[in-house]
Amino acid sequence: MPVWLEYTISFFLLVGAAFALIGSIGLMRLPDFYLRLHGPAKATTLGVGGIIIGSVIFFSTQGDGLSLHELLIALFLFITAPVSAHIVAKAALHLRLEAVEWTRGKPWENELAKSAHDAKADVAAGRFVTESVAEHMRRIKGD
Repeated sequence: MPVWLEYTISFFLLVGAAFALIGSIGLMRLPDFYLRLHGPAKATTLGVGGIIIGSVIFFSTQGDGLSLHELLIALFLFITAPVSAHIVAKAALHLRLEAVEWTRGKPWENELAKSAHDAKADVAAGRFVTESVAEHMRRIKGD
């Protein structure tokens, strides 16, 4: 195997390992759930992608032609990782998990204001409402 090919494979393996390590450290060190979600969803996905590229290059040069098995793994990973991260984030928003103060974009606060506005608009329009605005707000807040 030529030296330049070994360097190329080593480069992809090291870059992939570095991204995986950074993602793992982020998962451990970041302060709240929403920030921790970015570690495995982004950095480790790139890490596995770099390792798979190195593997494709290595096994493609071993004689049997182009090795595409790893590309199927990468395709599956790149499709499922963002979708699963989105589902987990939506579940966290539904449960209203705590976030650190400096986390931007707290959609559950907007949801409470919108629910109160919608309930008041229903009452003002004379639509059939089974509960008062105050009862509705208490139910939403979980009091």
